[in-house]
Amino acid sequence: MKEGLQAAKLKAHLMCQPLAFHTPDCGKQGFIDLPEFPFGLEPRIATRWDIQKYARKAYDLGIRFIGGCCGFEPYHIRAIAEELAPERGFLPEASEKHGSWGDNLSMHTKPWVRARARKEYWENLKPASGRPYCPCMSKPDGWGVTRGAKELMQQKEATTEQQLKELFQKK
Repeated sequence: MKEGLQAAKLKAHLMCQPLAFHTPDCGKQGFIDLPEFPFGLEPRIATRWDIQKYARKAYDLGIRFIGGCCGFEPYHIRAIAEELAPERGFLPEASEKHGSWGDNLSMHTKPWVRARARKEYWENLKPASGRPYCPCMSKPDGWGVTRGAKELMQQKEATTEQQLKELFQKK
């Protein structure tokens, strides 16, 4: 994007507003194709550390307006502000609650938790879902429809029982 803007001799402010969900297996329409959409996406939520790394990469690419969309929580926004504190000149309020990269864990009573009080631990963590028998990846529903398809037309009235039966048969 930056190279294209420079080649066209255009000046623009770049912004990003990512989802806070890990959705690496999405189909044509993105995360709305996942069977967890919309009410079961919480196990896919990005950690504050994922967002902190994302903010740094985005900033290094020249993006100066970094926000959040679906799935973002206040701690995600704080993670962006903490990562960019050197550029901003200050830390956001409440940063002292957890310390940078979990350094406040160094006071924990359990030694294995104290050992997590470092950037390298959190940067390299691969969180599990925590749900027994949960598949590691889901498979998009694969309806094969995109914008303009009849099935995607919004109805003014509620879906009838017959229409629901037809939808369930397609699945």
